[in-house]
Amino acid sequence: MRSAITQLLHKNSRLNHRQFAVLIDPDEVDIPALEKLVSIAKDGGVDYFFVGGSLVIGNFLDTTIKYLKQHTSIPVIIFPGSIQQVNPHADALLFLSLISGRNPELLIGNHVLAAPYVKKSGIEAISTGYILIDGGAPTTVSYISNTTPIPHDKNEIAVCTAMAGELLGMQTIYMDAGSGAKRFISAEMIAAVKKNIALPLIVGGGIKTPEAAYELSNAGADVIVVGNAIEKDTALIKEISFAIHSVSV
Repeated sequence: MRSAITQLLHKNSRLNHRQFAVLIDPDEVDIPALEKLVSIAKDGGVDYFFVGGSLVIGNFLDTTIKYLKQHTSIPVIIFPGSIQQVNPHADALLFLSLISGRNPELLIGNHVLAAPYVKKSGIEAISTGYILIDGGAPTTVSYISNTTPIPHDKNEIAVCTAMAGELLGMQTIYMDAGSGAKRFISAEMIAAVKKNIALPLIVGGGIKTPEAAYELSNAGADVIVVGNAIEKDTALIKEISFAIHSVSV
């Protein structure tokens, strides 16, 4: 299996180079929207495109990934919400295990079903410990996953969960407040988790401003993921990207 993106994530984490990922929901874009997004992302210094979502009900996933690959050199990583979201045209796929929940299907069950398709596709699979944090409102991912997020102020639970993911052999940790979150994960929680693991830390959910992106990057998030806010205002891409890349650790 390929490992270029995994190596890149680990290298930038070691060097304290903060990075920015734009999350694209295939159900929320069309070709004109992708054209505009790609143009701004190139100028704005976006590091990754994450593509996927908890619910992808249309058939635009393949089209979205192909368009991004044809029109930009920015790596495209699938952020899957189901085993159907496997596509060989992407650069990599986050092979997510929802380690903060107790739903066995999302810990290992769906992975057993998806494994043959992932192997056959040849896509780089990045073993990722996925941790849901309460973002102040019910989110699609918490509803679909049938799991309870870690409370916003329970730093010690988040730390121990991330440590467990690392000890289980995960290659990255992804902490997410979920799409539609009213508040982002606290900087204190991010800092506590980062202090106790040696893995790249990806953080998303509820991040709507450059100031929030800077705060979490400065606290230790290696990759900041923004989706909803950019869907509403693509001009934020350049501002958020500048804030993230200006962090000096």
